[in-house]
Amino acid sequence: MDLVKYVQDQYVEVKEFPEFAAGDTITVYYKIKEGAKERTQFFRGVVLQRRGSGSTETFTIRKMSGSIGVERIFPVNMPALEKVEINKKGKVRRARIFYQRELTGKAARIKELRR
Repeated sequence: MDLVKYVQDQYVEVKEFPEFAAGDTITVYYKIKEGAKERTQFFRGVVLQRRGSGSTETFTIRKMSGSIGVERIFPVNMPALEKVEINKKGKVRRARIFYQRELTGKAARIKELRR
């Protein structure tokens, strides 16, 4: 296992993103390839969780598209990731807010932390 950790430390570049946690509303900008063209697309939603550490860390974002919930898991070290913007800091009491999946409408709101 030490060899794997060594290779990750040496060769995998760690991207610098602002600190965010579960409950925060963020916008993730990432590159998409369509044929020969490349464009930037964004995904804005609430962070449900961050898991893992180092180069294997991932985070899950959930957004509502009409009345359907859409979740997407992003690896922190995904080469296509361009930037992460924090839109709102949320006040939640746990690290993984999966209970958010069952909530709709006003019940799904997250209190905003004032900075």
